[in-house]
Amino acid sequence: MTRKRAGRWSARRRLRGWGGVTGMAAACAVTAALTLLPLSRGGTEALGGDAAGPGTAQAVQIRADDCTDPEASLPPSSGSGPNIEKIKKRGKLIAGVDQNSFSWGYRNTAAGEGKDKLEGFDIDLVRAIAENILGDRDAVIFRTIPTNQRIAALENDKVDVVVRTMTINCSRLKQVSFSTAYFQAGQQVLAPKVSTITGFDKSLTGKRVCTAEGSTAYEALEKQSFGAVFKDPHDGTEADEDQLTVPNQLDCLVRLQLGEVDAVVTDNALAAGQAAQDPAVELKGDKPFTTEYYGVAAKLGADDLVARVNQVLVDYRRGGEDSRWMQSYRNWLEDGLPGITAPPAPKYRSN
Repeated sequence: MTRKRAGRWSARRRLRGWGGVTGMAAACAVTAALTLLPLSRGGTEALGGDAAGPGTAQAVQIRADDCTDPEASLPPSSGSGPNIEKIKKRGKLIAGVDQNSFSWGYRNTAAGEGKDKLEGFDIDLVRAIAENILGDRDAVIFRTIPTNQRIAALENDKVDVVVRTMTINCSRLKQVSFSTAYFQAGQQVLAPKVSTITGFDKSLTGKRVCTAEGSTAYEALEKQSFGAVFKDPHDGTEADEDQLTVPNQLDCLVRLQLGEVDAVVTDNALAAGQAAQDPAVELKGDKPFTTEYYGVAAKLGADDLVARVNQVLVDYRRGGEDSRWMQSYRNWLEDGLPGITAPPAPKYRSN
């Protein structure tokens, strides 16, 4: 077992020993409350074509007004441009990340020697981007952002990239630019093991379901809710109750553990980490009911940075079972999401 995995399992055991569901809820509430606070002196701030994979890279023709294949991104490039030069001049990559998603981007308080650092699958990728652009994997300023502020952080130039389990889709492509896909996920229901809920089906009728604001889970429920209650009375206003629709996805787990909601709909990749933290909950249904892909997001029009990230991902995927992607997967995600043998193959635009 690697040092990282030992620390991760130590943190999990500690979390499970805090008095069951109530203790877990309290712990998560504390973590969620820290989202807008600096994490450490180590650069963390807070904020309100040779590719391995299942198939070869594909070139997809796409027009600016035509979004039939949102995962198709710019061809990879090691070149520079205004956004790359801005990062080099600063000497730091500013990355928007999560600090509450177990195994993706989370605070490892069991790192030893008083350390308190961000770790996870997304964090590994951020460091790979920094290493490629700046020659130093530690040349990063991490800014923790809630789910509903990911796009705003890019639009307002608070971060260079967002690497935060962010699904690529056509509506978001109107606001930000995406790299090629670096992970395949899907929506699934998380509920107590003793619940009568069986999945994303009629068993949700009348149940209180929590999702994060601005998430693809919320969009899925808008299309098909099976009679679930998933909207707060004042959603989208200053009076928003933040009970069923919450700013941060982890808030849903807290609501679930406190008995304030009956289920959570979120990415199975995130839900698997939450189920690993709390033995009283589980994923419902045999498999996800959607197919989604995570991408690295950059400001709309930051083509030089997107192309550079795509080159990073080419290198990250290269090497088959020994690729950096697979090493990171085995280190952080394999326990909760077993059976993945390769990253998703990239798709590129032909114009």
